[in-house]
Amino acid sequence: MKKIFYSFAILSLLFTSCNPMEDIYKDIDAIESVISGEATITLTDADYDALGLGYGSFSSLDDAKSMLPDFLTSKYPAWGAESLASVTFKLYSPRRDERSLAVYEVTSTDYTDNGHNWGNFDSFTDISEFLDVKYPSAANRLLVSLTYKYYNGSVSTLENGFINNAGTWEMSTGITDDEYTSMGESRAQFSYEDEALAKIPVFANTKFQYDGKVAGDIEGIMYKLYVTDVQDIDEDGRTDDRAVYSFVTFVIYDGANWSIYTNVIDETIKFGHDGENWVPDNTIKYTLTAADYDLVGNGNYGNFDVRAGRDEELESVRLDKINTILLNNFSSDAEGQKYIVSYNIYNGASGVWSLAVIKEGSAYVKQ
Repeated sequence: MKKIFYSFAILSLLFTSCNPMEDIYKDIDAIESVISGEATITLTDADYDALGLGYGSFSSLDDAKSMLPDFLTSKYPAWGAESLASVTFKLYSPRRDERSLAVYEVTSTDYTDNGHNWGNFDSFTDISEFLDVKYPSAANRLLVSLTYKYYNGSVSTLENGFINNAGTWEMSTGITDDEYTSMGESRAQFSYEDEALAKIPVFANTKFQYDGKVAGDIEGIMYKLYVTDVQDIDEDGRTDDRAVYSFVTFVIYDGANWSIYTNVIDETIKFGHDGENWVPDNTIKYTLTAADYDLVGNGNYGNFDVRAGRDEELESVRLDKINTILLNNFSSDAEGQKYIVSYNIYNGASGVWSLAVIKEGSAYVKQ
């Protein structure tokens, strides 16, 4: 019986003191910890639900920056340091409607009294300064439908809208009589709001076609609407007895067409993994090209020779050449722009190394 007990004790000691699988598990863990990846994603309805955002958008950029790191950890659990993710999402960004209306046509006396002896305005500053004088205590979201003369090579009479946004005047493009006619209106007004919202994006496609607009641009359009029941708009502060009122709607450009703006925009934030967590990051992964190697005198072999005693053995030399390349290729980079630069090396065999840099002042330094 003693022999059986001693044998069991010795066997237990062997398994306790020497577990060959333990080192293998550690090696596997080490390999997994350095897995990196790169992704470009757009959040789906299911993603917003998973984030507890049933309304399908973030309320602020700060909310997105605080909530998306955990989302990325869940989505890419094996990814670690040097991983990058570019996340596009919906952001609630309201453009406030007008709350009250004033209609005014600038007179000859107005121009003279405000120092415009030629009888017209010739800049947005001229207009906003006049409005500050005309409406010194303007209510927030007051819309002024303003008719005025404007010089831009020649003098034109314009009618545009200006909304007071917390003390700052913002212009909304008005629709001319001829433009109403081109939209099939017999008078310079729309008869129904639905009609206005259907036709205004089409109008914007023509109005701004040569203005160099880019995707994401938002414009205010002031339009006139025939209102049959004044009580329907009392809540907006329009309580007089007119039948035609001015309103503003906003349109957004997608790069090809305009549509009614629904107070939600697409926003993109880049995140990087610092080895422990996902953090907002502007890192760009860049791989040197043949032209890059040519630029720094390494075009013959298309790599950096890092063997002992060779030209690029020292990392400082490689950093100098990467600086030359990045400053040549991306001269407009802002302070703080980060790169992970991948480059070919030769150390007796071919390989690929990387160097993480950040722009500080007029140079890129190692992170």
